Amino acid sequence: MSETAARHALVTGASTGIGEETVRALVGAGWTVTASARREERLEALAGETGCDFLRADLTSDDDVSALVSHVTSRFPHVSALVNVAGGALGVDRIADASVERWQQMYEMNVLGTLRLTKSFVPLFTEQGGDLVFVTSTAAHDTYPGGGGYVAAKHAERMIPLTLRQELLGTPVRVIEIAPGLVKTPEFSLNRLGSQEAAEGVYAGVAEPLVGADVAEAIAWTLNLPRHMNIDSMIIRPVAQATSTLIHREG
Repeated sequence: MSETAARHALVTGASTGIGEETVRALVGAGWTVTASARREERLEALAGETGCDFLRADLTSDDDVSALVSHVTSRFPHVSALVNVAGGALGVDRIADASVERWQQMYEMNVLGTLRLTKSFVPLFTEQGGDLVFVTSTAAHDTYPGGGGYVAAKHAERMIPLTLRQELLGTPVRVIEIAPGLVKTPEFSLNRLGSQEAAEGVYAGVAEPLVGADVAEAIAWTLNLPRHMNIDSMIIRPVAQATSTLIHREG
């Protein structure tokens, strides 16, 4: 077996969008993959298409996270990459109208869910080597009106890889952040905005936004680099988006 073929990745948020495409990209590159998300029927369909392993899990549940870690580590002794894609945004409330409940939900989805799973793999990867990938957002690097809750959650999530990279210096662990800008993932926007019309409006006037496969290609590239190379942080935007252009639409 080649070095790549002998490696296994766990990908979260794999029922749609970037996570789903990352499973396809890694399987296509010769990896074995466990796909995880909350929607089991989507995972079953993806497994039927790609041959990936899968397990339903809600990362806001300690029990689900424990079951997922046990499943992966018991079945795949060569697990060497965790790709944290799961997350999401709720609403576009301005600070004066902010819903504390929605902020808490976004913090759970984007920060604490990522933390629960990541900390479970740090001891294993510290011992045998491995890659921790965090798919954040350009919202983790900037801000925009109506994005306070999501921006705050993504900034907090980004602190996990930034801190880990210092704490794990000298170990065989690579810590990678991928920060996409405007990606056409309609389910993300639908969940955030609540209507199909509003979700489609996010991409109005943008000739060619990114799609999930674009980001997945970048993730696979970072994982397949020689072990002495680490992509600390990669920002990916469509050509139509600059730092402050369309930032209010990004995901």
